[in-house]
Amino acid sequence: MSDRIYIFDTTLRDGEQSPGCSLTIEEKLQMARQLERLQVDVIEAGFPISSDGDFESVRAIAREIRSATIAGLCRTIKKDIDRVWEAVQYATRPRIHTFIATSDIHLKYKLRKTREQVLEDAVTAVSYARSLCPDVEFSAEDASRTEMDYLVQVVEAVIEAGATVVNIPDTVGYAIPWEFAEKVRTLISRVRNADRVTFSVHCHNDLGLSTANSLAAVAAGARQVECTVNGIGERGGNASLEEVVMAVRTRKDIFDGYTRVKTEEIYPSSRLLSNLTGVHVQANKAIVGRNAFAHESGIHQDGVIKEKLTYEIMTPQSVGIKESNLVLGKHSGRHALAKKYEELGYGLNPKELDKAYLLFKKLADRKKEIYDEDLIVIIQDGIRVTPEVYKLKYVQASSGNQIISTATIILEKGDLVLQDSATGDGPIEATMRAIDRVTGIRGHLVDYTVHSVSGGKDAVAEVFVRVKFDDRNFIGKAASTDLVDASARAYLHAVNKAVYWQSAAPKSVAAEDAAAAH
Repeated sequence: MSDRIYIFDTTLRDGEQSPGCSLTIEEKLQMARQLERLQVDVIEAGFPISSDGDFESVRAIAREIRSATIAGLCRTIKKDIDRVWEAVQYATRPRIHTFIATSDIHLKYKLRKTREQVLEDAVTAVSYARSLCPDVEFSAEDASRTEMDYLVQVVEAVIEAGATVVNIPDTVGYAIPWEFAEKVRTLISRVRNADRVTFSVHCHNDLGLSTANSLAAVAAGARQVECTVNGIGERGGNASLEEVVMAVRTRKDIFDGYTRVKTEEIYPSSRLLSNLTGVHVQANKAIVGRNAFAHESGIHQDGVIKEKLTYEIMTPQSVGIKESNLVLGKHSGRHALAKKYEELGYGLNPKELDKAYLLFKKLADRKKEIYDEDLIVIIQDGIRVTPEVYKLKYVQASSGNQIISTATIILEKGDLVLQDSATGDGPIEATMRAIDRVTGIRGHLVDYTVHSVSGGKDAVAEVFVRVKFDDRNFIGKAASTDLVDASARAYLHAVNKAVYWQSAAPKSVAAEDAAAAH
């Protein structure tokens, strides 16, 4: 029977200690709510003795979050322990997490205490914490550099004093996976009453091994992993929650265990943390990076199109990402290009695909990445041409913070000259409404993007719009030094496509899809 692996999230404590990652009380609450949706087992909400703000945030989280254990960190000092209990006592499942360093280097240079003194401090602290709270975790700071016989002695003593969880931290990211696994395995086998506690690990990433060390410890018998969203934390960061969880889930053949984490909330959690801290993950970050499910190589793209398992060991949907991303660049092939055009609504025949691919490769040699707008330009300017049913003759718009925005449009349709006006929430909306009135076709603006083609105050604005007419989307583009003029022309470009499609009115589904792309 598989064992449950408990996920102890310390994003709001150790993670927040990252430079530039400080959060307000409301931001911490917002993140805690997301961690509850993620269904982590333990939320270490802060270090209450460190500041009044940290105390208040831990207390607020303890009062609101109901489904997770809420922990607060403290040194093996009575006033620290009291402060934690004062904050976490409101939780459905409170935990006091106390720690002291056990390595000789920390004892000599930081604590300036003997092994006997540290052992006494640990036992006294755990015993006192247990008198307040039924769930007490003890951490032997810098355990990976602690002499084994002494570490066994300390762990045995804190279990006897009432600890329910014993944490073995690789505080400075010093351990190597097989070494760390052996340390955890030896502890579990040598410590008396080891079955009375949950063994936990807390690994830092100074050598880039935090996730590997955490997983090695799980394989050796640890049943709680302390980690952070996006792997944030002091120095090189902590073990990454998303990496640990998805490794356990993906490699069930190796790890005889499971977590209760709702993996579909991993990506939303990552995005929220990035938005709150302003610290964004690197593009090639495992699981949540921009490129984690992106493929540019033509060979990879062809494989993914045929069967996703060829190059994806997990689905993007399993971590809350909508779909894989076929990134188009100079290494991409015809299959990926054809699929991208299908997604944009353009069904290309073989001859059109050949021509589009040649134009695409020429463009890809000049640009690092090809965007949807580039592909649309290739079709509209190089492959197909949409008849210009309506032509813009005149546009005038007025707006200001004290008046209602209005716009007047004059269009030409063959020999006819058509004119109308409209109001709107700004000159762009007023202009588009005026076009709707003139043409008699009402469109819904789905997307509106402006790019500056050149620099300076007289820069040329390139406008891209995606407009929905009935149940179909059409894309329009135009450029001008006047933003209203460019917007009007881009919107009219989409209108002309809609008019052309309606006039073509193909009968077959396949022909209908191809016509909609014009």
